[in-house]
Amino acid sequence: MTSRQVDPPSACLSSALWGLISDEDLSYPEVLAGLERIGGYLAGTWDPPDGSHGPAIVGDGSWPALIGRIGAVALRAAAASTRPEHREALLGLLDVWAGTPLADPTARLRTGGAHAATGAVRGEAGATIATGWPHGDHCVVLQMRTGDADPPEFGEPNHWVELPRGWGDPEQLRRLVALVRERGPMAWDPQAARRLSEQTGVSRAGAALLLIGDAGGMSTTAPLDREQRRMLGLGPAETGAGYDELAWLTGYDRLDLFGHVLPEDPAELWEPAGPAALADRIGAAWRARYGRSVPAPETSLAVVAELAPVDWHTSAANVCSAFLAPETHPLTSRDHGTWLTDRSGGVLCIGEDENFLRFERFPVSMAGTLPVVYAELPAGDPVRAGLPATVGALRARLDHPGLLLEAGDLPYLHQDVDRLIGLFGKRPYAGPRPLTAASFDDGLTVVTIEEPTERSPRTVARVYFRPAHYGDDERSALLREVVPKPSAVRDAVDVLRGDWCTRVLDRVAGDTLPAGGYESNPALSAPETVTRVERVLGVTADAAALYLQLLVLARPSDRRVRLWNGWNTPRHRQAAAALVTAGVVVTDKRAHAGRELFLRGAWAGARKPLWPIETWKANLLGIPLLGDKLVWGDPTWRLTLPELFAHAWDLVERGQGPG
Repeated sequence: MTSRQVDPPSACLSSALWGLISDEDLSYPEVLAGLERIGGYLAGTWDPPDGSHGPAIVGDGSWPALIGRIGAVALRAAAASTRPEHREALLGLLDVWAGTPLADPTARLRTGGAHAATGAVRGEAGATIATGWPHGDHCVVLQMRTGDADPPEFGEPNHWVELPRGWGDPEQLRRLVALVRERGPMAWDPQAARRLSEQTGVSRAGAALLLIGDAGGMSTTAPLDREQRRMLGLGPAETGAGYDELAWLTGYDRLDLFGHVLPEDPAELWEPAGPAALADRIGAAWRARYGRSVPAPETSLAVVAELAPVDWHTSAANVCSAFLAPETHPLTSRDHGTWLTDRSGGVLCIGEDENFLRFERFPVSMAGTLPVVYAELPAGDPVRAGLPATVGALRARLDHPGLLLEAGDLPYLHQDVDRLIGLFGKRPYAGPRPLTAASFDDGLTVVTIEEPTERSPRTVARVYFRPAHYGDDERSALLREVVPKPSAVRDAVDVLRGDWCTRVLDRVAGDTLPAGGYESNPALSAPETVTRVERVLGVTADAAALYLQLLVLARPSDRRVRLWNGWNTPRHRQAAAALVTAGVVVTDKRAHAGRELFLRGAWAGARKPLWPIETWKANLLGIPLLGDKLVWGDPTWRLTLPELFAHAWDLVERGQGPG
């Protein structure tokens, strides 16, 4: 087999593959020739030069993940929006791949680990090679078996995994490459994106990204430029939201999702019905792995995306879809069993399927989003209306005895094993898979001791807990004492199960507001308190309601006040003028406030994503202050808004109001 120097296209191969494999070392001229040599060594058609035992390492060794999933690369190569330089790099890879055993559906390939620095060995029964640089005395190996006996090996091989086979035999790869070169990329059909959105429940932008093989919140390739967005019919903000919506997908998720969705005959992609058929296949693959969610109304989604503390673990779209259909959402509709297992360098919490990673952070996102949905969406909004059922379903998931979640870590407690035994007993953790790490399990809390490794040079005690057994008993008090610092997951469980949450759900389920009304409007949610303010201050009902909003609400911008209250600008100004005349507020211009009316007293400024606020109100809401200029964290108040309006006014009447 003759190796050839590969031309310039490989210079951007790393960025073209980003998000499928994250290898930054693939962009050099010899990388494709290196893969050819690897294929030739495995097949026995290329011999290493004198002084060399085998082919050189290519990249960081992550490329074997493409074996059996090369269809994901082919999809991106054929997509209409792929950058020309990326397309050339991907086509070059597909062309080389087709000429190696990596594309042969009959090749018997498997990967594993070996206790060796690196190596390569070949015999009559096959070959074994190191695919990446070693970590200590361990390397990842790829093996091809060509006979009945086991191929020769080096080191101490272990953890063999048979590699999947699927779309992408040599004929299919060469045909797709030829079609792209002859006809150009497949046509973009916006109807296919809508079709995929309907089948999966992801947004139109998310569906568009799925159709081009570019699904992920980090922008799996360089962010789409104006021309690419124009082709897909997406705006900048919509594109960003689509990436965020799919951010929880890992590289293996994308490879498994896209690896088998192309048609047996690639030419079908260029047929009029090709995009729609591709959407159907991606939709089926998505539903098989993740189920179908319900898309949220754009107005609801925009509010949650702007105000809720969602992140790449759980996007605004995913949270909203749970509120809309908890009975079918993959994270709220069924229990999630998790357990601990050994990993390289420590202990890992894993689960039964692909959804467990999403569920780890899901209670945190839901607990943080709940106040926004309750206070910022109007009565009758379908996302808000789903609060009671969704929280009920989530509480049921947290009651599953097989669920184990992270509670934090204890950097120093590992130094006193006797104290750990005294706190949690001698019984070790006993899960489906035995742990080699030391562990202590009292039924609620599991503590593991992770020894130092090259990647993590310190020993640490990590803490996990079973929410089903977490409550007000002695074991729960011990957990709070041992891990006293804020624990996002544990705090979220406290919120979702707490009395405040129950009272909020009662407010939503009780139809206490007229359709279209907001809980943030005290004229609707706390009319008795508005009457008290009106009587004491001698102002109109509008002015009294506005004063309560300024006292209580963290972000009462002029735009939002008018939305909540249904006011036009003149009505708002009239209420504001009455409060100024009463001497209880001041007018000013303050950065990032979005308003000109403020409570008297000290002011704490902030930079995005934090927001500025009156110091008195920050203390009322439990928002920590850093000095007198920065606001840090989210409100920790645990009163419904009607209760909070009444409490704030009580303070004012007692002379404890803003200065």
